[in-house]
Amino acid sequence: MERIIIDGLSFSLPLFIMAIGGIYCERSGVINLALEGFQGIGAFSGALAAVLLMQRCGLSADKAMYFSFIFAIAGAAVYSAIHALLSIKFKANQVISGVVLNILALSLTIYLTKVLNKTLFRQASDKFVLTVSERFNIPYISDIPLIGAFFREIYPFEIIVLLLAVIFWYILYKTHYGMLLRACGDNPQAVDAAGKSVAFVRTIAVLISGALSGIAGICFSYSISGSFSSSSFVGYGYLSIAAMIFGNWKILPTIAACLLFGFARSGGYFIVQKMAMPASYSDLAMTLPYVMTLLLLLFFSKYNHAPRALGETYDKGKR
Repeated sequence: MERIIIDGLSFSLPLFIMAIGGIYCERSGVINLALEGFQGIGAFSGALAAVLLMQRCGLSADKAMYFSFIFAIAGAAVYSAIHALLSIKFKANQVISGVVLNILALSLTIYLTKVLNKTLFRQASDKFVLTVSERFNIPYISDIPLIGAFFREIYPFEIIVLLLAVIFWYILYKTHYGMLLRACGDNPQAVDAAGKSVAFVRTIAVLISGALSGIAGICFSYSISGSFSSSSFVGYGYLSIAAMIFGNWKILPTIAACLLFGFARSGGYFIVQKMAMPASYSDLAMTLPYVMTLLLLLFFSKYNHAPRALGETYDKGKR
């Protein structure tokens, strides 16, 4: 049971920070299906930077990891600017833009990883080898039975994610910008009438979603496999979108959905190992979060209420 909690948390929290990015984007009125692509580009950028710092600058793996987060944020934010440009500036279909960016990100990272490995590192590989991040325990609390599992074998990024979640919750609900962002998703005409730029507010929201997705991508790289590969976390972006929807575009309920997905995934692996099933069954365990998504969609979708102006391109001339 404790192993389910430990592994479930390490999967849920990167999913959660990516979902917060989705909340920011969609509460501003811009549909964002591109979280999958944002996390891929972010993980690629961070992993490439980490490998270069380790091999060319002699930096230790631990120090390179922290630098990789900066590059992951920057890379994903720059890539998300394409979605902002297409959706806000050129008023393109937001769903199509998100899907295309996901496909493009997957293709680009596969191609560039192979090319850069061959040209920079003289090796034929489709991945950047990193390292699995070290874990730590919180003294005393981690010794408590069952509850202590929440404070045991913690990745450093889990603390970072929780701190960022608090900061972005505060920004969304307690600041002037957060009020404008929420208003853009429900009544952009009112924001425009108040003399504020709807396009600017939405653009910042899209860039935030890219940056947070980049953090999620590099977190998965340093926890699940200890390497970057385009196929390592395919589908996680869509899981975070599902969590955001089940959380009704609110931060606190969304973390519950992410934890549910995380515990379903780790619980599946635990059952496979406990029953000594063949290794191929671990792939079956990976489908549990998606099965859970279908079940939640079946029973709870009628209770979801999206922002009223979600997906609507704002035309100032029609105000």
